[in-house]
Amino acid sequence: MVAIPGGVFTMGTDEPEIRQDGEGPARRVRLNGFYMDQHEVSNEDFERFVNATGYLTEAEKFGDSFVFEGMLSEEVNCADDLVPFVFFPRMDHPVLHVSWNDAVAFCTWAGKRLPTEAEWEYSCRGGLENRLFPWGNKLQPKGQHYANIWQGVFPSNNTAEDGYKGTAPVTAFPPNGYGLYNIVGNAWEWTSDWWAVQHSAEEAHNPVTRSQNTPDSSASNLGFRCAADALPELQ
Repeated sequence: MVAIPGGVFTMGTDEPEIRQDGEGPARRVRLNGFYMDQHEVSNEDFERFVNATGYLTEAEKFGDSFVFEGMLSEEVNCADDLVPFVFFPRMDHPVLHVSWNDAVAFCTWAGKRLPTEAEWEYSCRGGLENRLFPWGNKLQPKGQHYANIWQGVFPSNNTAEDGYKGTAPVTAFPPNGYGLYNIVGNAWEWTSDWWAVQHSAEEAHNPVTRSQNTPDSSASNLGFRCAADALPELQ
């Protein structure tokens, strides 16, 4: 885990197009120091949790999980249910198809918790203010890719210009100013908060507010990383 220093930052935006997503208004938020996982929880991390506890994810219980068509390989997309096929191991990629409840269960087992939305956004910025991305204002400085994001027509065709169709290893691409990997791109990440459209413009201290998926839902682009108020004991 990485120590994130406490401080004050501008959360959200007043940009009209982005405010429609419930990101406005821009407001000053004060946070105490905390710890954040350096990278997303990987398949290997989650496998260790499952082996230790016998945990069954909600996607396994329900028998389904949301998948973007553009993330399916040709083999999977056209395979008959009765025809077996081989999956390539991606143990160093982020665990996906985990619900909010699954993420909370893992964090609790690990002696951690999910970050609040404010903690996530603050740590995502990497100590920068008034920048479009954690590394500056250009998506691809000097033509280099700094994150695994969807290229092409979403969600049907990913051209994989950054080298990855689907997810990338959890430590792929340069870390941000706080040393966090893939805090932008790769997988959407659960936070502990419930989603709300309206926010106060007044300064907030350690706010807790939102999540836009139901806590038992899961998807092929949704993972998580953990936070903590103090370093937990090693599992």
